[in-house]
Amino acid sequence: MDTPRVGIPGRLAERMTMPEQHEYLRSKLTRRGLLRAGAVTAGAVAGTGLLGGGTGLLGGGPEAVAAPPAPGTPVSPAPAPALTPTLVTARATGRVSGALVAPFGRHLAFGADPRTQMRVSWQVPFAVRKPFLRVGLKPWDLGRRVEAEVRHLHTPPLARKLPAVDQYYLHAALDGLRPGTTYYYGVGHTGFDPANARHLGTVASFRTAPARPEKFTFTAFGDQGVSYHALGNDQLLLGQDPAFHLHAGDICYADSSGAGRPGDVYDARVWDLFLAQTESVARTVPWMVTTGNHDMEAWYSPNGYGGQSARWTLPANGFDRRNAPGVYSFVYGNVGVVALDANDVSYEIAANTGHSGGRQTAWLDRRLRELRAHREVDFVVVFFHHCAFSTTKAHASDGGVRDAWLPLFDKHRVDLVINGHNHVYERTDALRAGRVRRRVPIGATVEPARDGIVYVTAGGAGADLYDFPVPDSYEGHVHDLESVASYHWEKGRVKAPERVEWSRVRYTGHSFLAIESEPGTRPRLRVSALAESGKRVDHFEVAGRR
Repeated sequence: MDTPRVGIPGRLAERMTMPEQHEYLRSKLTRRGLLRAGAVTAGAVAGTGLLGGGTGLLGGGPEAVAAPPAPGTPVSPAPAPALTPTLVTARATGRVSGALVAPFGRHLAFGADPRTQMRVSWQVPFAVRKPFLRVGLKPWDLGRRVEAEVRHLHTPPLARKLPAVDQYYLHAALDGLRPGTTYYYGVGHTGFDPANARHLGTVASFRTAPARPEKFTFTAFGDQGVSYHALGNDQLLLGQDPAFHLHAGDICYADSSGAGRPGDVYDARVWDLFLAQTESVARTVPWMVTTGNHDMEAWYSPNGYGGQSARWTLPANGFDRRNAPGVYSFVYGNVGVVALDANDVSYEIAANTGHSGGRQTAWLDRRLRELRAHREVDFVVVFFHHCAFSTTKAHASDGGVRDAWLPLFDKHRVDLVINGHNHVYERTDALRAGRVRRRVPIGATVEPARDGIVYVTAGGAGADLYDFPVPDSYEGHVHDLESVASYHWEKGRVKAPERVEWSRVRYTGHSFLAIESEPGTRPRLRVSALAESGKRVDHFEVAGRR
Protein backbone atom coordinates (compact mmCIF):
# COMPACT_ATOMS: atom_id res chain seq x y z
CA MET A 1 0.00 0.00 0.00
CA ASP A 2 1.34 3.45 -0.89
CA THR A 3 2.23 5.63 2.05
CA PRO A 4 -0.12 8.61 2.12
CA ARG A 5 1.55 11.95 1.75
CA VAL A 6 1.48 14.24 4.73
CA GLY A 7 1.28 17.64 3.15
CA ILE A 8 0.07 21.17 3.69
CA PRO A 9 -2.67 22.62 1.47
CA GLY A 10 -1.30 24.62 -1.42
CA ARG A 11 -3.31 27.68 -0.45
CA LEU A 12 -1.12 27.98 2.67
CA ALA A 13 2.13 27.40 0.86
CA GLU A 14 3.12 30.91 -0.08
CA ARG A 15 3.15 32.72 3.27
CA MET A 16 3.70 30.12 5.98
CA THR A 17 6.85 30.67 8.03
CA MET A 18 9.12 27.83 9.11
CA PRO A 19 7.66 27.76 12.70
CA GLU A 20 4.13 27.68 11.24
CA GLN A 21 5.08 24.77 8.98
CA HIS A 22 6.61 22.92 11.93
CA GLU A 23 3.47 23.36 14.04
CA TYR A 24 1.23 22.28 11.16
CA LEU A 25 3.17 19.06 10.60
CA ARG A 26 3.26 18.29 14.33
CA SER A 27 -0.49 18.74 14.67
CA LYS A 28 -1.35 16.68 11.59
CA LEU A 29 0.99 13.75 12.15
CA THR A 30 -0.76 12.30 15.17
CA ARG A 31 0.09 8.94 16.70
CA ARG A 32 -2.85 7.31 14.97
CA GLY A 33 -1.95 8.84 11.63
CA LEU A 34 1.66 7.73 11.87
CA LEU A 35 0.70 4.14 12.59
CA ARG A 36 -1.80 4.09 9.73
CA ALA A 37 0.97 5.38 7.49
CA GLY A 38 3.23 2.48 8.42
CA ALA A 39 5.78 4.59 10.22
CA VAL A 40 7.55 1.59 11.77
CA THR A 41 10.15 0.47 9.25
CA ALA A 42 12.90 -2.07 9.76
CA GLY A 43 15.16 0.65 11.13
CA ALA A 44 12.46 1.94 13.45
CA VAL A 45 11.69 -1.56 14.80
CA ALA A 46 15.38 -2.20 15.32
CA GLY A 47 15.68 1.06 17.22
CA THR A 48 12.55 0.64 19.36
CA GLY A 49 13.51 0.45 23.00
CA LEU A 50 17.23 0.43 22.27
CA LEU A 51 17.96 3.85 23.69
CA GLY A 52 17.70 3.59 27.46
CA GLY A 53 17.70 6.24 30.16
CA GLY A 54 16.37 9.79 30.27
CA THR A 55 16.28 11.82 27.09
CA GLY A 56 15.99 15.43 26.12
CA LEU A 57 14.22 16.85 23.10
CA LEU A 58 15.38 19.61 20.81
CA GLY A 59 11.98 21.16 21.26
CA GLY A 60 10.22 19.33 24.06
CA GLY A 61 10.59 17.67 27.45
CA PRO A 62 11.63 14.19 28.60
CA GLU A 63 10.38 11.17 26.70
CA ALA A 64 10.05 7.63 28.02
CA VAL A 65 11.73 4.87 26.01
CA ALA A 66 10.42 1.31 26.28
CA ALA A 67 12.70 -1.50 27.41
CA PRO A 68 13.59 -4.26 24.92
CA PRO A 69 11.21 -7.25 24.96
CA ALA A 70 12.36 -10.55 26.34
CA PRO A 71 13.92 -12.98 23.84
CA GLY A 72 11.28 -14.70 21.73
CA THR A 73 8.62 -12.08 22.39
CA PRO A 74 6.90 -10.95 19.17
CA VAL A 75 7.72 -7.37 18.21
CA SER A 76 4.60 -5.19 17.96
CA PRO A 77 4.35 -1.79 16.32
CA ALA A 78 6.15 0.88 18.27
CA PRO A 79 4.45 3.90 19.74
CA ALA A 80 4.60 7.05 17.66
CA PRO A 81 8.09 8.56 17.71
CA ALA A 82 8.75 12.01 19.12
CA LEU A 83 7.85 14.90 16.87
CA THR A 84 11.29 16.45 17.27
CA PRO A 85 14.82 15.01 17.11
CA THR A 86 15.82 13.30 20.33
CA LEU A 87 19.16 13.91 22.01
CA VAL A 88 20.06 10.79 23.98
CA THR A 89 22.87 11.61 26.38
CA ALA A 90 22.53 8.48 28.52
CA ARG A 91 24.43 5.33 27.62
CA ALA A 92 22.83 3.44 24.77
CA THR A 93 21.80 -0.18 25.13
CA GLY A 94 20.82 -2.51 22.33
CA ARG A 95 19.95 -6.00 21.12
CA VAL A 96 21.57 -5.78 17.68
CA SER A 97 25.05 -7.26 17.88
CA GLY A 98 27.54 -4.39 17.74
CA ALA A 99 29.94 -6.64 15.86
CA LEU A 100 27.57 -6.44 12.88
CA VAL A 101 27.27 -2.64 12.89
CA ALA A 102 30.01 -0.54 11.26
CA PRO A 103 30.25 3.23 11.82
CA PHE A 104 30.23 5.46 8.73
CA GLY A 105 29.94 9.09 7.70
CA ARG A 106 32.73 10.44 9.92
CA HIS A 107 33.12 14.21 9.80
CA LEU A 108 35.21 16.62 11.83
CA ALA A 109 34.60 20.17 12.98
CA PHE A 110 36.60 22.57 15.10
CA GLY A 111 35.43 23.75 18.47
CA ALA A 112 35.62 27.47 19.17
CA ASP A 113 39.43 27.14 19.53
CA PRO A 114 40.94 25.09 16.65
CA ARG A 115 44.26 24.89 18.51
CA THR A 116 42.85 22.79 21.34
CA GLN A 117 39.37 21.57 20.35
CA MET A 118 38.03 19.09 17.81
CA ARG A 119 34.55 17.60 17.42
CA VAL A 120 34.18 14.15 15.83
CA SER A 121 30.81 13.03 14.46
CA TRP A 122 29.69 9.80 12.79
CA GLN A 123 26.67 7.63 12.12
CA VAL A 124 25.49 4.08 12.76
CA PRO A 125 22.56 2.37 10.99
CA PHE A 126 21.13 0.99 14.27
CA ALA A 127 21.27 1.93 17.92
CA VAL A 128 24.39 0.45 19.56
CA ARG A 129 25.72 -0.08 23.05
CA LYS A 130 28.12 2.42 24.63
CA PRO A 131 29.46 4.27 21.57
CA PHE A 132 32.85 5.87 22.06
CA LEU A 133 35.87 7.45 20.42
CA ARG A 134 39.48 6.44 20.91
CA VAL A 135 42.29 8.95 20.32
CA GLY A 136 46.07 8.99 20.65
CA LEU A 137 49.33 10.25 19.17
CA LYS A 138 50.02 7.01 17.27
CA PRO A 139 47.61 4.95 15.15
CA TRP A 140 48.48 1.84 17.16
CA ASP A 141 48.17 3.60 20.55
CA LEU A 142 44.65 4.99 20.99
CA GLY A 143 44.78 5.05 24.77
CA ARG A 144 42.31 7.85 25.50
CA ARG A 145 38.66 6.84 25.38
CA VAL A 146 35.78 9.37 25.20
CA GLU A 147 32.11 8.43 25.57
CA ALA A 148 29.95 9.60 22.65
CA GLU A 149 26.66 11.46 22.69
CA VAL A 150 23.81 9.86 20.70
CA ARG A 151 21.37 11.98 18.72
CA HIS A 152 18.47 9.93 17.41
CA LEU A 153 16.61 11.61 14.55
CA HIS A 154 13.22 10.26 13.44
CA THR A 155 11.65 11.32 10.13
CA PRO A 156 8.09 10.21 9.32
CA PRO A 157 6.89 9.35 5.79
CA LEU A 158 6.45 12.88 4.44
CA ALA A 159 5.50 11.87 0.90
CA ARG A 160 4.30 8.89 -1.08
CA LYS A 161 6.86 6.08 -1.41
CA LEU A 162 9.13 7.65 1.22
CA PRO A 163 9.47 5.39 4.27
CA ALA A 164 9.92 6.54 7.84
CA VAL A 165 13.59 6.79 8.72
CA ASP A 166 15.44 6.51 12.03
CA GLN A 167 19.01 7.81 12.06
CA TYR A 168 21.59 7.64 14.83
CA TYR A 169 24.25 10.35 14.89
CA LEU A 170 27.13 10.12 17.36
CA HIS A 171 29.30 12.98 18.60
CA ALA A 172 32.44 13.16 20.73
CA ALA A 173 34.09 16.35 21.99
CA LEU A 174 37.86 16.54 22.32
CA ASP A 175 39.23 19.38 24.43
CA GLY A 176 42.63 20.16 25.89
CA LEU A 177 44.49 19.07 22.74
CA ARG A 178 48.01 20.23 21.89
CA PRO A 179 48.32 22.95 19.22
CA GLY A 180 49.95 21.97 15.93
CA THR A 181 49.71 18.26 16.70
CA THR A 182 48.57 15.28 14.62
CA TYR A 183 46.16 12.97 16.43
CA TYR A 184 44.85 9.56 15.40
CA TYR A 185 41.34 8.45 16.26
CA GLY A 186 38.85 5.67 15.76
CA VAL A 187 35.16 5.39 16.55
CA GLY A 188 33.32 2.37 17.86
CA HIS A 189 30.89 0.80 20.29
CA THR A 190 30.43 -2.46 22.17
CA GLY A 191 31.40 -5.18 19.69
CA PHE A 192 33.34 -2.83 17.39
CA ASP A 193 36.61 -1.48 18.81
CA PRO A 194 38.88 0.52 16.46
CA ALA A 195 41.86 -0.51 18.60
CA ASN A 196 41.24 -4.14 17.62
CA ALA A 197 43.63 -5.29 14.91
CA ARG A 198 40.79 -6.22 12.55
CA HIS A 199 39.47 -2.62 12.63
CA LEU A 200 42.77 -0.69 12.46
CA GLY A 201 41.93 0.23 8.86
CA THR A 202 39.16 2.49 10.20
CA VAL A 203 41.59 4.72 12.11
CA ALA A 204 41.88 8.29 10.75
CA SER A 205 43.74 11.41 11.79
CA PHE A 206 43.45 15.17 12.18
CA ARG A 207 45.78 18.05 12.99
CA THR A 208 45.07 20.90 15.38
CA ALA A 209 45.76 24.52 14.48
CA PRO A 210 49.27 25.80 15.21
CA ALA A 211 49.99 27.83 18.33
CA ARG A 212 51.32 30.69 16.19
CA PRO A 213 50.37 31.72 12.64
CA GLU A 214 52.08 29.82 9.86
CA LYS A 215 51.42 29.22 6.17
CA PHE A 216 48.38 27.04 5.41
CA THR A 217 45.66 26.40 2.82
CA PHE A 218 41.91 26.14 3.22
CA THR A 219 39.19 25.38 0.69
CA ALA A 220 35.59 26.48 0.18
CA PHE A 221 32.46 25.87 -1.87
CA GLY A 222 28.67 25.69 -1.56
CA ASP A 223 25.76 23.74 -3.07
CA GLN A 224 27.19 20.24 -3.14
CA GLY A 225 24.62 17.45 -3.00
CA VAL A 226 25.30 13.85 -3.96
CA SER A 227 26.76 13.35 -7.44
CA TYR A 228 29.87 12.32 -9.36
CA HIS A 229 30.75 16.01 -9.66
CA ALA A 230 30.49 16.41 -5.87
CA LEU A 231 32.68 13.35 -5.32
CA GLY A 232 35.20 14.59 -7.88
CA ASN A 233 35.43 18.00 -6.23
CA ASP A 234 35.96 16.34 -2.84
CA GLN A 235 38.90 14.31 -4.09
CA LEU A 236 40.47 17.27 -5.88
CA LEU A 237 40.25 19.54 -2.86
CA LEU A 238 41.71 16.79 -0.66
CA GLY A 239 44.77 17.04 -2.88
CA GLN A 240 45.21 20.67 -1.74
CA ASP A 241 45.93 19.37 1.79
CA PRO A 242 43.57 21.92 3.37
CA ALA A 243 43.68 22.75 7.07
CA PHE A 244 39.88 23.04 6.96
CA HIS A 245 37.02 23.38 4.49
CA LEU A 246 34.16 25.90 4.39
CA HIS A 247 30.80 24.69 3.06
CA ALA A 248 28.54 27.67 2.33
CA GLY A 249 25.20 25.85 2.65
CA ASP A 250 22.83 23.68 0.60
CA ILE A 251 24.69 20.69 1.89
CA CYS A 252 23.02 17.53 0.59
CA TYR A 253 19.64 18.48 -0.97
CA ALA A 254 17.51 16.06 1.02
CA ASP A 255 14.96 18.83 0.50
CA SER A 256 15.10 19.07 -3.28
CA SER A 257 12.87 22.15 -3.53
CA GLY A 258 14.56 24.53 -1.11
CA ALA A 259 11.76 27.04 -1.59
CA GLY A 260 11.06 27.22 2.11
CA ARG A 261 7.43 26.35 1.46
CA PRO A 262 5.14 23.93 3.28
CA GLY A 263 4.96 21.76 0.16
CA ASP A 264 8.70 21.03 0.40
CA VAL A 265 9.42 17.36 1.10
CA TYR A 266 12.74 15.89 2.17
CA ASP A 267 14.16 12.40 2.00
CA ALA A 268 16.31 11.93 5.11
CA ARG A 269 18.14 8.99 3.49
CA VAL A 270 19.98 11.44 1.22
CA TRP A 271 21.92 12.57 4.29
CA ASP A 272 23.25 9.02 4.67
CA LEU A 273 24.47 9.09 1.07
CA PHE A 274 26.00 12.53 1.50
CA LEU A 275 27.91 11.71 4.67
CA ALA A 276 29.20 8.46 3.17
CA GLN A 277 30.32 10.39 0.07
CA THR A 278 32.03 13.11 2.10
CA GLU A 279 33.73 10.84 4.62
CA SER A 280 36.87 10.36 2.54
CA VAL A 281 37.66 14.05 3.07
CA ALA A 282 35.74 15.11 6.17
CA ARG A 283 37.22 12.34 8.35
CA THR A 284 40.58 14.21 8.21
CA VAL A 285 39.62 17.77 7.19
CA PRO A 286 37.34 19.78 9.52
CA TRP A 287 34.16 20.34 7.49
CA MET A 288 32.78 23.70 8.62
CA VAL A 289 29.24 24.14 7.32
CA THR A 290 26.64 26.86 7.45
CA THR A 291 22.95 26.86 6.56
CA GLY A 292 21.39 27.19 3.10
CA ASN A 293 17.78 27.37 2.01
CA HIS A 294 17.77 23.64 1.18
CA ASP A 295 18.92 22.93 4.74
CA MET A 296 15.67 24.18 6.34
CA GLU A 297 13.62 21.07 7.18
CA ALA A 298 10.39 22.04 8.93
CA TRP A 299 9.54 18.69 10.53
CA TYR A 300 12.36 18.63 13.07
CA SER A 301 12.10 21.98 14.85
CA PRO A 302 10.26 25.31 14.61
CA ASN A 303 13.08 27.03 12.73
CA GLY A 304 13.83 24.01 10.52
CA TYR A 305 17.36 23.54 11.89
CA GLY A 306 16.77 20.53 14.16
CA GLY A 307 18.16 18.19 11.53
CA GLN A 308 21.34 20.22 11.25
CA SER A 309 21.73 20.24 15.03
CA ALA A 310 21.41 16.45 15.13
CA ARG A 311 23.98 15.83 12.38
CA TRP A 312 26.66 18.45 13.11
CA THR A 313 28.54 19.76 16.13
CA LEU A 314 29.82 23.23 15.30
CA PRO A 315 31.48 25.93 17.44
CA ALA A 316 28.99 27.07 20.08
CA ASN A 317 30.06 30.73 20.13
CA GLY A 318 27.40 32.30 17.89
CA PHE A 319 24.47 34.36 19.12
CA ASP A 320 22.22 31.29 19.69
CA ARG A 321 23.70 27.78 19.65
CA ARG A 322 20.28 26.10 19.93
CA ASN A 323 18.37 27.98 17.25
CA ALA A 324 21.17 29.00 14.88
CA PRO A 325 23.78 26.21 14.76
CA GLY A 326 25.25 27.52 11.50
CA VAL A 327 26.30 30.86 13.02
CA TYR A 328 29.74 30.82 14.67
CA SER A 329 33.33 31.95 14.27
CA PHE A 330 36.87 30.72 14.81
CA VAL A 331 40.46 31.83 14.31
CA TYR A 332 42.96 29.62 12.52
CA GLY A 333 46.47 31.05 12.30
CA ASN A 334 46.17 34.59 10.97
CA VAL A 335 42.64 34.18 9.55
CA GLY A 336 39.41 34.90 11.40
CA VAL A 337 36.40 33.08 9.92
CA VAL A 338 32.74 34.01 10.46
CA ALA A 339 29.81 31.76 9.41
CA LEU A 340 26.34 33.33 9.00
CA ASP A 341 22.77 32.16 8.39
CA ALA A 342 21.51 34.21 5.44
CA ASN A 343 18.02 32.70 5.68
CA ASP A 344 17.58 35.21 8.50
CA VAL A 345 17.92 38.24 6.20
CA SER A 346 16.88 36.93 2.77
CA TYR A 347 14.30 38.81 0.71
CA GLU A 348 14.11 35.99 -1.84
CA ILE A 349 13.18 33.05 0.42
CA ALA A 350 11.23 34.35 3.40
CA ALA A 351 10.43 31.22 5.44
CA ASN A 352 12.98 32.19 8.10
CA THR A 353 13.47 35.88 7.36
CA GLY A 354 13.83 37.77 10.63
CA HIS A 355 13.95 34.64 12.80
CA SER A 356 16.76 36.05 14.98
CA GLY A 357 14.98 39.33 15.63
CA GLY A 358 18.15 41.22 14.68
CA ARG A 359 20.32 39.36 17.17
CA GLN A 360 22.48 37.76 14.46
CA THR A 361 23.33 41.10 12.88
CA ALA A 362 24.14 42.63 16.30
CA TRP A 363 26.38 39.64 17.06
CA LEU A 364 28.08 40.03 13.67
CA ASP A 365 28.89 43.65 14.44
CA ARG A 366 30.47 42.68 17.77
CA ARG A 367 32.36 39.69 16.39
CA LEU A 368 33.86 41.57 13.45
CA ARG A 369 35.03 44.27 15.86
CA GLU A 370 36.65 41.63 18.09
CA LEU A 371 38.40 39.95 15.18
CA ARG A 372 39.77 43.25 13.92
CA ALA A 373 41.21 43.87 17.40
CA HIS A 374 42.81 40.39 17.53
CA ARG A 375 46.57 40.93 17.39
CA GLU A 376 47.28 37.81 15.28
CA VAL A 377 44.42 38.16 12.78
CA ASP A 378 45.53 39.59 9.42
CA PHE A 379 42.42 38.59 7.46
CA VAL A 380 38.71 38.29 8.17
CA VAL A 381 36.76 35.92 5.90
CA VAL A 382 32.95 35.73 6.06
CA PHE A 383 30.94 32.94 4.45
CA PHE A 384 27.21 32.33 4.10
CA HIS A 385 24.76 31.01 1.53
CA HIS A 386 22.67 33.65 -0.30
CA CYS A 387 24.61 35.88 -2.67
CA ALA A 388 25.22 39.54 -2.08
CA PHE A 389 26.39 39.86 -5.70
CA SER A 390 25.66 37.48 -8.57
CA THR A 391 24.23 37.78 -12.08
CA THR A 392 22.86 34.30 -12.79
CA LYS A 393 19.37 33.85 -14.15
CA ALA A 394 18.40 31.62 -11.21
CA HIS A 395 18.84 33.62 -7.98
CA ALA A 396 21.02 36.63 -8.81
CA SER A 397 21.59 38.91 -5.77
CA ASP A 398 19.71 39.08 -2.48
CA GLY A 399 18.91 42.63 -1.43
CA GLY A 400 18.25 41.46 2.11
CA VAL A 401 21.88 40.44 2.50
CA ARG A 402 23.00 43.76 1.06
CA ASP A 403 20.77 45.82 3.35
CA ALA A 404 21.60 43.95 6.56
CA TRP A 405 25.28 43.11 6.30
CA LEU A 406 27.15 45.09 3.64
CA PRO A 407 27.44 48.19 5.87
CA LEU A 408 29.07 46.02 8.56
CA PHE A 409 31.44 44.37 6.10
CA ASP A 410 32.56 47.82 4.94
CA LYS A 411 32.71 49.23 8.48
CA HIS A 412 35.00 46.47 9.74
CA ARG A 413 36.98 46.10 6.50
CA VAL A 414 36.22 42.42 5.86
CA ASP A 415 38.81 40.98 3.48
CA LEU A 416 36.85 38.32 1.58
CA VAL A 417 33.20 37.20 1.37
CA ILE A 418 32.30 33.71 0.09
CA ASN A 419 28.76 32.69 -0.95
CA GLY A 420 27.00 29.77 -2.62
CA HIS A 421 23.32 29.62 -3.73
CA ASN A 422 24.05 30.27 -7.41
CA HIS A 423 25.52 27.10 -8.95
CA VAL A 424 28.42 28.72 -10.77
CA TYR A 425 31.67 30.52 -10.06
CA GLU A 426 31.48 34.30 -10.15
CA ARG A 427 33.76 36.95 -8.70
CA THR A 428 33.38 40.71 -8.32
CA ASP A 429 35.74 43.61 -8.51
CA ALA A 430 36.63 45.34 -5.22
CA LEU A 431 33.44 46.95 -3.89
CA ARG A 432 32.61 49.54 -1.30
CA ALA A 433 28.95 50.26 -0.51
CA GLY A 434 28.06 47.96 -3.40
CA ARG A 435 29.91 50.01 -6.00
CA VAL A 436 33.16 49.29 -7.84
CA ARG A 437 36.03 50.95 -6.05
CA ARG A 438 38.75 49.22 -8.05
CA ARG A 439 38.76 46.78 -10.93
CA VAL A 440 40.39 43.45 -10.09
CA PRO A 441 41.29 41.54 -13.25
CA ILE A 442 42.50 37.95 -13.09
CA GLY A 443 45.88 37.79 -11.32
CA ALA A 444 45.56 41.21 -9.66
CA THR A 445 46.21 42.14 -6.04
CA VAL A 446 43.59 43.93 -3.95
CA GLU A 447 44.06 45.75 -0.63
CA PRO A 448 40.63 45.68 1.03
CA ALA A 449 41.34 48.52 3.46
CA ARG A 450 42.04 50.79 0.51
CA ASP A 451 40.20 49.23 -2.43
CA GLY A 452 37.13 47.47 -1.05
CA ILE A 453 35.91 43.89 -0.71
CA VAL A 454 35.90 41.10 -3.30
CA TYR A 455 32.78 38.88 -3.18
CA VAL A 456 33.05 35.33 -4.51
CA THR A 457 30.19 33.02 -5.46
CA ALA A 458 31.55 29.47 -5.19
CA GLY A 459 28.36 27.49 -5.76
CA GLY A 460 29.73 24.90 -8.17
CA ALA A 461 30.39 22.12 -5.65
CA GLY A 462 28.35 19.44 -7.39
CA ALA A 463 24.68 20.38 -7.83
CA ASP A 464 23.20 21.02 -11.29
CA LEU A 465 24.67 24.15 -12.83
CA TYR A 466 22.98 27.48 -13.55
CA ASP A 467 23.80 29.89 -16.36
CA PHE A 468 24.55 33.56 -16.90
CA PRO A 469 22.75 36.06 -19.13
CA VAL A 470 26.10 36.86 -20.78
CA PRO A 471 29.15 34.80 -21.88
CA ASP A 472 31.57 33.30 -19.38
CA SER A 473 34.83 35.11 -18.70
CA TYR A 474 37.60 33.26 -16.90
CA GLU A 475 41.36 32.60 -16.99
CA GLY A 476 42.38 31.67 -20.54
CA HIS A 477 38.94 32.71 -21.81
CA VAL A 478 38.60 36.39 -20.87
CA HIS A 479 35.50 38.14 -22.18
CA ASP A 480 35.30 41.41 -20.24
CA LEU A 481 32.09 43.42 -20.38
CA GLU A 482 31.45 46.98 -19.28
CA SER A 483 28.17 45.96 -17.64
CA VAL A 484 25.71 43.07 -17.22
CA ALA A 485 21.93 43.33 -17.07
CA SER A 486 20.78 41.50 -13.94
CA TYR A 487 18.45 41.95 -10.94
CA HIS A 488 18.31 41.77 -7.16
CA TRP A 489 15.59 40.71 -4.76
CA GLU A 490 13.72 43.37 -2.81
CA LYS A 491 11.22 43.00 0.03
CA GLY A 492 8.11 41.08 -0.95
CA ARG A 493 10.07 38.84 -3.37
CA VAL A 494 10.21 41.61 -5.93
CA LYS A 495 12.82 41.31 -8.69
CA ALA A 496 14.38 44.72 -9.17
CA PRO A 497 16.29 45.04 -12.48
CA GLU A 498 19.78 46.48 -12.30
CA ARG A 499 22.73 46.92 -14.63
CA VAL A 500 25.96 46.05 -12.84
CA GLU A 501 29.61 46.76 -13.54
CA TRP A 502 31.13 44.47 -10.90
CA SER A 503 30.89 41.02 -12.56
CA ARG A 504 34.58 40.44 -13.34
CA VAL A 505 34.90 36.62 -13.63
CA ARG A 506 32.19 34.14 -14.61
CA TYR A 507 32.58 30.39 -15.02
CA THR A 508 29.78 27.91 -15.72
CA GLY A 509 31.23 24.70 -14.32
CA HIS A 510 31.83 22.72 -11.17
CA SER A 511 34.63 24.22 -9.12
CA PHE A 512 35.89 25.18 -5.68
CA LEU A 513 38.16 27.73 -3.97
CA ALA A 514 41.66 27.00 -2.68
CA ILE A 515 43.01 29.82 -0.50
CA GLU A 516 46.58 29.95 0.72
CA SER A 517 47.30 32.18 3.70
CA GLU A 518 50.81 33.44 4.24
CA PRO A 519 51.55 35.43 7.44
CA GLY A 520 54.52 37.70 8.00
CA THR A 521 55.44 41.31 7.45
CA ARG A 522 53.51 41.29 4.16
CA PRO A 523 50.63 38.86 4.75
CA ARG A 524 48.79 37.52 1.71
CA LEU A 525 45.74 35.47 0.82
CA ARG A 526 46.31 33.78 -2.53
CA VAL A 527 42.88 32.85 -3.86
CA SER A 528 42.48 30.33 -6.71
CA ALA A 529 39.34 28.89 -8.28
CA LEU A 530 39.88 25.37 -9.60
CA ALA A 531 37.57 23.52 -11.99
CA GLU A 532 36.79 19.86 -11.33
CA SER A 533 39.35 19.04 -14.05
CA GLY A 534 42.01 20.68 -11.90
CA LYS A 535 42.36 23.60 -14.30
CA ARG A 536 42.60 27.04 -12.70
CA VAL A 537 39.84 29.41 -13.83
CA ASP A 538 40.64 32.44 -11.66
CA HIS A 539 43.22 33.72 -9.22
CA PHE A 540 43.89 36.93 -7.31
CA GLU A 541 45.64 38.08 -4.13
CA VAL A 542 44.32 39.82 -1.06
CA ALA A 543 46.99 41.90 0.66
CA GLY A 544 47.01 42.44 4.42
CA ARG A 545 47.35 45.77 6.19
CA ARG A 546 50.68 45.26 7.98
